[in-house]
Amino acid sequence: MTEIIGVRFKSGGKQYYFDPKGVAVQSGQGVIIETSRGLEYGECSQSNTMVEDEAVVQPLRELVRIATDKDLETVRRNREKEEKAFLICQEKIAQHGLDMKLVEVEYNFEGNKILFFFTSEGRVDFRALVKDLAGVFHSRIELRQIGVRDEAKMLGGLGICGKPFCCATFLDEFQPVSIKMAKTQNLSLNPTKISGTCGRLMCCLKYEQEAYEDAVKRMPKNESFVETPEGVGTVSQVNLLREQVKVRLEDAPDSPKCFHNCEICVVRNGKGKRPEGYVAPPPEELAKLRKVTPAEEPKRLSDTLDAALSGLGVNAPAAPEQQEHSGEARPRRRGRGKGGGRNNAAEAAARHPEQAAPQTAKPPKPAREKKHQGPKERPAPQQAHPAEPGENAGGEEKKQRRPRRRYRGKPKGERPQPPAQGE
Repeated sequence: MTEIIGVRFKSGGKQYYFDPKGVAVQSGQGVIIETSRGLEYGECSQSNTMVEDEAVVQPLRELVRIATDKDLETVRRNREKEEKAFLICQEKIAQHGLDMKLVEVEYNFEGNKILFFFTSEGRVDFRALVKDLAGVFHSRIELRQIGVRDEAKMLGGLGICGKPFCCATFLDEFQPVSIKMAKTQNLSLNPTKISGTCGRLMCCLKYEQEAYEDAVKRMPKNESFVETPEGVGTVSQVNLLREQVKVRLEDAPDSPKCFHNCEICVVRNGKGKRPEGYVAPPPEELAKLRKVTPAEEPKRLSDTLDAALSGLGVNAPAAPEQQEHSGEARPRRRGRGKGGGRNNAAEAAARHPEQAAPQTAKPPKPAREKKHQGPKERPAPQQAHPAEPGENAGGEEKKQRRPRRRYRGKPKGERPQPPAQGE
């Protein structure tokens, strides 16, 4: 086990782990840490915690000390220097006429290095600017180009939801977001409505993506043919969040009605033709669908499947305990076809068996009588031309076969022609 503490160097920045060297650090305390850039001031975001050795990357850098009043005064003076350096750098950028936008200036704790963060659409030649800034501040100067998302993270602000930016408050790293997520969640594909202040797709599209993907697997698709408590019809709209669908009933296609997912039975999932030979069940059978609740739906499907199998003359599979004692092999489950969803054919046969197609037994085929046959006599091969005297001595006739030749990579006109017979 390894003892660690979590430290953030910026508000909403990434959390890094360090070795406290046995010092008890409370969350929210300022600490001085030795980093690759030298001494840095940070804020403890996670107090002393024991974790597995494999959970952290060894070796861990050590804690130097807990920040004192003198260290806090140094940090305050650096913040004042950053404001002045920001104005000076903007003036220098305007003098050189560079196409770049200054975002933030950062002093390190020791004050011997200054970082300037900027954004630009392309590459910028800032070598002359670095020389001017080094002559003014007499320190090491570093200019770093960042993206628009990093700019929003540094500056902060309010999103279209009215709350502070997620990236500036709790997101340690940016999550990959794609336009496919907006399509899955049935959102508007207008870029102005699904883009954040930074101009990129909103990070919150990632939060509910897994829930929507799970709902898509359980809900029917548009244009699916379903059975409802009020009749059969076609799905016209799907609400994944509420798990409800709007159905255009065949009796009243102009007034679609809304049903919960547990109140419908999918006959055909997706677009397609109406199943051949399908007859709508009577209204009293369809009315039973309304009594089903989401908690009872799995049990209803299993009971319906057992009843359908028994009606077709097939024994239902035994329970796992019974299978172990009986010694019978467990039947394999076949994959669902393109229709997906429930076992609609078996369920429909169980609800109205009188409408199921009668299964007529086919007459057995008469057994073939096996006759004893002697050795097969092969017919004599036909000769291309009559054999000459003295040819094929011994009475054996052999069929002349021309060897097969392949001509690859040559035009048809350049291929050698086979010799004519008799030459």
